[in-house]
Amino acid sequence: MAKMIESISASESLVRSYGRTFNGFAAKLTHQQKQKLGDMQGIVSVFESRTLKTHTTRSWDFLGLTRKVPRRHTHESDIVVGMLDTGVWPESESFNDKGLGPPPKRWRGACHNMTCNNKIIGARFYNARSLYVRGDVPSPRDTAGHGTHTASTAAGSAVSGASFSGLARGTARGAVPSARIAVYKVCWDFGCEDQDILAAFDDAIADGVDVISISAGGSSGTDYTVDPIAIGSFHAMRAGILTSASAGNEGPHKGTASNVAPWLVSVAASTIDRRIVTRMEIGNHKRIMGHSINTFSTAKKLIPFIYAGDAAVDKNDTGAGSCFNTLDKKLVKGKIVLCDAASDASVPLAAGAGGVVMAESYQPDVPFAYPLPTTSIRPEDGLHLLNYLNKTRNPVAKIFKSEQVVDETAPNVASFSSRGPNLITPDILKPDVSAPGLAILAAWSPKGTVAPGDTRSVMYNIESGTSMSCPHVTGTAVYIKSFHPTWSPAAIASAMVTTATPMNVARNPDAELAYGAGQIDPVKAVHPGLIYDAGEADFIQMLCNQGYNTTSIRLMTGHHSSCSTIKKGSVRDLNYPSMAAKVGPKKRFTVRFNRTVKNVGSARSTYRAVVRASRGVHVRVEPNVLCFHELNQKLKFVVTVSGGGLPEGSVASASVVWSDGRHSIAKWAKDTPYMGTRLDGDRVAPRGADTHQPPR
Repeated sequence: MAKMIESISASESLVRSYGRTFNGFAAKLTHQQKQKLGDMQGIVSVFESRTLKTHTTRSWDFLGLTRKVPRRHTHESDIVVGMLDTGVWPESESFNDKGLGPPPKRWRGACHNMTCNNKIIGARFYNARSLYVRGDVPSPRDTAGHGTHTASTAAGSAVSGASFSGLARGTARGAVPSARIAVYKVCWDFGCEDQDILAAFDDAIADGVDVISISAGGSSGTDYTVDPIAIGSFHAMRAGILTSASAGNEGPHKGTASNVAPWLVSVAASTIDRRIVTRMEIGNHKRIMGHSINTFSTAKKLIPFIYAGDAAVDKNDTGAGSCFNTLDKKLVKGKIVLCDAASDASVPLAAGAGGVVMAESYQPDVPFAYPLPTTSIRPEDGLHLLNYLNKTRNPVAKIFKSEQVVDETAPNVASFSSRGPNLITPDILKPDVSAPGLAILAAWSPKGTVAPGDTRSVMYNIESGTSMSCPHVTGTAVYIKSFHPTWSPAAIASAMVTTATPMNVARNPDAELAYGAGQIDPVKAVHPGLIYDAGEADFIQMLCNQGYNTTSIRLMTGHHSSCSTIKKGSVRDLNYPSMAAKVGPKKRFTVRFNRTVKNVGSARSTYRAVVRASRGVHVRVEPNVLCFHELNQKLKFVVTVSGGGLPEGSVASASVVWSDGRHSIAKWAKDTPYMGTRLDGDRVAPRGADTHQPPR
């Protein structure tokens, strides 16, 4: 590697060297140097460092992981969770180390520019550009809040009475409160750099973490060889470390899921049985239910109400009612403003408004916080309000504080959660599973922003996004590992996928490729009965079958295998806990999946296959009965899926459930016709936890 660096430029070109667990480096290169380096023997890929985006009191109870479930505390406290995020606020009560002994003896991490304890046992930060803006500090300290939120969700200590200004009050805790946390700050106000992410993976693997969590990602369709999360998580898998990654917040458009490598768990976002709603009332005593996170005190009486279009400085602007353009302070001050689009409420705030009502259809399931009393309502309710404003001489309104209500339809996939199909490997289903990602209360940095223009400083905050669902899978993986410390990353992932709770398709008709196998069930996942295991050699074979050449695979993985020595097969033969196939539209198809299951349930057990399939799809399992005589015994079977032509753009689903009367191990099959070119159109990025601002 030294010769390569020397050959491209002077020593000041080197930005970072990765050599603790895999070989590589980051350097400043001209276009000509990049081309020259790419042609050199021993270089697998040269790619520009991109900037990625960062993608609870009730959620763990909703998942069934109550404080009363069986636990192995000694094993839990020996597990280290590596959080690649915006850092952590160590003084948060969620990271107290009461009752915890010293870190595991095998731990090799360090604490840089921050004091650790027996809960947070490692803290490093990475900023190759040395760019610090808006309060960023050269330290693992979290000035955004995002990293503190995800870390406490995964493994935070139990804190009673936590709430966001009284809302969602309860005990905030992680899945495994006695597990240790190691923080790797790779995300800053400007985003998360590829070169920093690779450095963090390199250190986390060498430090000795057991599970890695990263709630960040780039665009869908990024090839594995130039994706730092795919590369880093592959080396983590080789070291026996599972990586959990958020699928992204680009839904409901298809083909938007990121972090789709089969050796990591890609996590979608779904709802819990708690909704946060915000009601409003107008002068004729009619009340309308909306949604937001509004903790401002309710006005004692109704106050003047005005439409933004009537208060715009430029009355000729066709978008005057959107609240994106300047409002007349004399007309708006102290009044509630009706906007006909979603915004961050900064324009009404600047004009001195007393409140905001947004009539919008964008993400109707996601409540946001704002710097003043605000609620979002349905467009049809907005038309009713506009009619009231036009026919009333002195219109008035009031916005109430938010309240929580029971959502008996949960879980449902979140509107913003990124969807498949997998654009890199269409025959691998992604996302893998879903987890709670809407209105999750967790620890926050007091330096973090609640909403643009909001000066409040809080220790607990309510956030939404796949960033929030990812640490739920991370925590579940740790819980499983505390019972099965020798299980491989693939085995742990299999346990989560095959025991997940299926979504209600009738309530999620547009989300067939959004939730994978369904919502995780942490308690069931500890005892899956059967697992689909895979290791480095299996993933290398999959890459060969997909068409990656020997040189690329050797240099990317550090493995000396050759694709020429590997038996030719199909990507579908990877021993994955789900099945997917991309087939041509309106043509008959037959696809086969070869699978091997390992018995981790009862020594002597018999499993029978139960098949459910969409109309027009036939599924055959051979053999359809598996008889095990000992633990860890492996048996093979083949699933054949056939059918007539599927309409273009459609998805057909089926499931194979192996049941021994105690365990039900599900496999999910989805057949997707050719999708054609995906057109994004003029969509806006969901806020979630990625941008820390409502959508514009």
